[in-house]
Amino acid sequence: MDLDIGIVPLPVFVTLAALIAVLTATDHITGELAVVIGIMTVFAFALAEIGKRLPLVRSIGGAAIFVTIVPSYLAYQGLIPGAAVKAIGGFFSDTKVLSLFIAFVIVGSILSMDRSVLIRGFAKIFVPLLAGSVVALAVGTAVGTATGLGLKHTVFFVVVPIMAGGVGEGAIPLTIGYASIVSVTQGELLARVLPAVFVGNLTAILLAGLLSYLGRGRPDLTGNGRLDAGAGPDLLDAAEEPGRGAAVSVQQVAAAGVTAVTLYLAGVLAHSLLDWPAPVVMLALAVLLKLLHGVTPRLQQGSRFVYEFCLAAMAFPMLFTFSATQTPWETLVKGFSPAPLVTCAATVCAMAGTGFVVSRWVKLHPIEGALVTGTHSGMGGAGDIAILTAADRMRLMPFAQIATRIGGGITVTLALVAAHSVGL
Repeated sequence: MDLDIGIVPLPVFVTLAALIAVLTATDHITGELAVVIGIMTVFAFALAEIGKRLPLVRSIGGAAIFVTIVPSYLAYQGLIPGAAVKAIGGFFSDTKVLSLFIAFVIVGSILSMDRSVLIRGFAKIFVPLLAGSVVALAVGTAVGTATGLGLKHTVFFVVVPIMAGGVGEGAIPLTIGYASIVSVTQGELLARVLPAVFVGNLTAILLAGLLSYLGRGRPDLTGNGRLDAGAGPDLLDAAEEPGRGAAVSVQQVAAAGVTAVTLYLAGVLAHSLLDWPAPVVMLALAVLLKLLHGVTPRLQQGSRFVYEFCLAAMAFPMLFTFSATQTPWETLVKGFSPAPLVTCAATVCAMAGTGFVVSRWVKLHPIEGALVTGTHSGMGGAGDIAILTAADRMRLMPFAQIATRIGGGITVTLALVAAHSVGL
């Protein structure tokens, strides 16, 4: 019982899988919530475990890649029972559970961040992050247009998804916004942008390994996890997260959950009245609440629990369900053609390279500055872990989270504003 498949004890997982198999064989698969949870749990965490253990793939966020891509293929080939696909698809569409998941992830991640790291950290990396994003946009757009992808397609479906902050926190909110602009389903749009997210993440991981190798040969270019190039204390030396490691009460978790729902509904109202993208409004309100000292230590602790619970228990089932029921396999495959691959690689290289150069100007270690800037093209939290692990610089995680979450949120916001203005 202490050996898990994902979050599920092995004997429980085997029993659950057997029950789902019997229900399928006896034609008793229904849309009941318990049945849907069982189906999502078995398939999602089984695929995640496979992705975690495959050589090479496990080093580039294999679990998230497997759970996001493979279900689309399995459903396409009929390897997931049709009754199971129908049950989870109906639940997914009728309940809008993805919107609630996005609310918990976005709001929980922002409210749980240490305020001093949020403010001072963003101020530290703002210049290389901004410069890297602008150069990456210019280079990626030029390469994509030159290879025949077209200007709008390159910007909105290749370059922007790379910098959106991953799948759950970036690509999904981005495609929700896209779907409100064009008469195309969100699943179809997500299938178009996912290859760019994956390839961008892989390129950033490879660059991280090369930067780490460069640092061993040129110690003058790196702080070995220290961002500031000056002689004073590093930002992370003074950063404190109130309540880290303390017990979290049920009331704290409930308060954080209701806060996330409230901000989400505010976003829904803004979309209904003003046609503003709901995820963007929700993100802006969460950041504003944090900056205005509206998050007390107890709410911060509860938000951290909500965020970590969603990543551990809900992320893979959500990704599996979306892939199996909403992501067309044929559209997904088209995104891995040579032109998008070259464009993705050029975008990420331009971003990290600019971060390396600009970091010198703002008195940051160039390699650390390039790594943090490069995490802006990472696949969410899992991508940040993979990138920083490849460079052996996990100490930079708070800065990476700022680049991924805040940088990704700003990217999604600007992209949706631009898409509303110029069309897709």
